[in-house]
Amino acid sequence: MSNWIFLIPISILLGCAALFSFFWSLRSKQYEDVEGAANRILIDEDKPSE
Repeated sequence: MSNWIFLIPISILLGCAALFSFFWSLRSKQYEDVEGAANRILIDEDKPSE
C-alpha cells in the first residue's frame, strides 16, 4: 500500500509532462501542414542517372 505514495505523484507528473508537450507542439505549429508531409514523399527531387 505504500507504493501508492510514489506511483500517484509520478503518474500525475508524467500526465502533466505529456499535456505540456502536446500544447507546446500546438503552439509551435507542428500540425499546420498535414497534407504537405504526405505529398512530399511523392515528389522525386533526385536527378535521373544518365
